[in-house]
Amino acid sequence: MSQHSADPAESTAVATVAQSRDWWRDAVIYQVYPRSFADSNGDGMGDLEGVRARLPYLRDLGVDAVWLSPFYASPQADAGYDVADYRAVDPMFGNLLDADALIRDARALGLRIIVDLVPNHSSDQHEWFKRALEEGPGSPLRERYHFRAGKGENGELPPNDWESIFGGPAWTRVADGEWYLHLFAPEQPDFNWDHPAVGDEFRSILRFWLDMGVDGFRIDVAHGLVKAPGLPDLGSHDQLKLLGNDVMPFFDQDGVHAIYRQWRTVVDEYAGERILVAEAWTPTVERTANYVRPDELHQAFNFQYLGTEWDAAELRKVVDRTLEAMRPVGAPATWVLSNHDVTRHATRFANPPGLGTQIRTAGDRELGLRRARAATMLMLALPGSAYVYQGEELGLPDVVDLPDEVRQDPAFFRGAGQDGFRDGCRVPIPWTREGSSYGFGSGGSWLPQPDSWGELSVEAQQGVPGSTLELYRSALAVRRGRADLGEGDTVEWLRAPEGALAFRRGKFVCVTNTTGESVNVPAYGRVLLASGEVTEAGGEAKVPADTTVWFATA
Repeated sequence: MSQHSADPAESTAVATVAQSRDWWRDAVIYQVYPRSFADSNGDGMGDLEGVRARLPYLRDLGVDAVWLSPFYASPQADAGYDVADYRAVDPMFGNLLDADALIRDARALGLRIIVDLVPNHSSDQHEWFKRALEEGPGSPLRERYHFRAGKGENGELPPNDWESIFGGPAWTRVADGEWYLHLFAPEQPDFNWDHPAVGDEFRSILRFWLDMGVDGFRIDVAHGLVKAPGLPDLGSHDQLKLLGNDVMPFFDQDGVHAIYRQWRTVVDEYAGERILVAEAWTPTVERTANYVRPDELHQAFNFQYLGTEWDAAELRKVVDRTLEAMRPVGAPATWVLSNHDVTRHATRFANPPGLGTQIRTAGDRELGLRRARAATMLMLALPGSAYVYQGEELGLPDVVDLPDEVRQDPAFFRGAGQDGFRDGCRVPIPWTREGSSYGFGSGGSWLPQPDSWGELSVEAQQGVPGSTLELYRSALAVRRGRADLGEGDTVEWLRAPEGALAFRRGKFVCVTNTTGESVNVPAYGRVLLASGEVTEAGGEAKVPADTTVWFATA
């Protein structure tokens, strides 16, 4: 049996645990993808010094914390999610002194820093893995990964039928005949978390960065660390459709929770309310709640919400289910619409289900942006914590026409896995109307930016009434200034026209119209903010299509 097998008696997940009000319960956390945020040295690649220089922008935007995607030493086979050294900064991003300066400046500005941690797998250039290859079958270092003999007469077949998330088999054979497991790219071998050295190493890594002053960790593939004993066949020929829809022998195994109880003990050693956030793809929000029991992690991403269509009934359903699932464990709900792995919601909401990143007309772009603005205001009105992905405050769409030769997403080259178009949401963001990379840096950008980027830039939107940037700033200011927004675990639903949502929180009311036509609702009070033009007459408010409005009732 795995040493991480779950014991229900070990968990202290009880609803009666007293919960203090901590910053992370209602925080708005901004995700920075460092290579695409700001370039300080003109090499076309974003870096830590670039992020540091733009911290005042994030303070003025009104967010509480900044989550940095990986900047560790890495061959960059998967944009830094293949880590060769967890205690070093990759030279393309700077060095440890730059990281230290960024953390200190953020603190001085009232911002917290959360860093990505990648514990499911390392780079194949990690010292452990290189030594494992050199030392051969049966060596102690191979036990820290999943090396196995193959099937077939001469071991020519993979040890089991697992498929990589990026497409193709999840196993690669090495020169001596053994195979190693990689749930993602072959350059990302999975750690064997049943080996005690792996746990020891990551607790040390946690302390290294906590000593540097970070405020928490976003845990990549938090659901994947523990594999089912014996690595059994899945027995399905369409495994990708099961991801996030079923418990799998390599995802969402109960044994992961013992690991996170140990990690919680580590972060609790440090003052200042340090937090752990799970990227946990699970079949249900109820299983996601297992990750945020009082003695485990603090937050978990709400992928069920991210995946919900622009539909009032479906949105209400997932909101209710999320709040109900989190309430018994005393954890805050989280809400997110975009990140570095998915189509930006300004593009996603422009299309009927199934069309993915295809935007066909200027009308589609306008529709997507209108819905994205309304969806953001709805998200920021819900109880709990919210995540914002860099550039969404500018209304950026996905860039869908990147030439094949510039793409770097490993899934694009594997063919049979994910759609492979994550590069479209990773194009460097625009800061100015003009310039070689619209203010990103003096030396161009690692992915080409569209000609339209200048009109979406910070410079073009700054101080412009009604711009998406100013809408975000206003919404975050209202949210921060009202005691009835942010933390909480309930909403009071109000009667609303078909296709619309309305709910009350204290002396605040949010109305969202997801339909293509205007709807009339009661004028609940003073309009605080709206994502479109709302008119009032005769005690009613006319809410345009795809619009959210916030009211103060007193």
